[in-house]
Amino acid sequence: MRKDLWRDVLGRWLALAFRFYLGGVFVYASVYKIGYAAEFAETIASYQIVPALAVNAVALVLPWLELICGAMLVAGVRVRTVSAMLAALLVVFCIAVAVNLLRETPIDCGCFHTLDERMTWMTLVRDLAWLGMAVHVFFFDSPLALERRYQSTLKEIET
Repeated sequence: MRKDLWRDVLGRWLALAFRFYLGGVFVYASVYKIGYAAEFAETIASYQIVPALAVNAVALVLPWLELICGAMLVAGVRVRTVSAMLAALLVVFCIAVAVNLLRETPIDCGCFHTLDERMTWMTLVRDLAWLGMAVHVFFFDSPLALERRYQSTLKEIET
């Protein structure tokens, strides 16, 4: 019993650390892309995965989605929903990186700036590590998630 409790407590605090880290990464990644949407659109086009007609829309929407999800994760709002959304994004990113690495396409990642270093297998490993963090956050809701505090307050008001 004590071992399960220890694992649960450790998992929750680790989820909190992952939550802050991932939220910060996604907020940081979005800021440059929002300011330079045209350059980001060129990066998306270089992946040769998104249809040409959708490149501009993806370049406009994706950074805002990253910013909102990252901020919500840091703030502790809808942690499970946001971590699931970020995990889904990371799966797409991993597939896009893997496809281009297998094609041996010499392109920049475009993750944080449009002039990032070239994609390597370490880029894929990094994204897979972030995916693992997002999955961990999903399953081990952190002790400082705001919705848990609101739910307990609402239960107190009802009784």
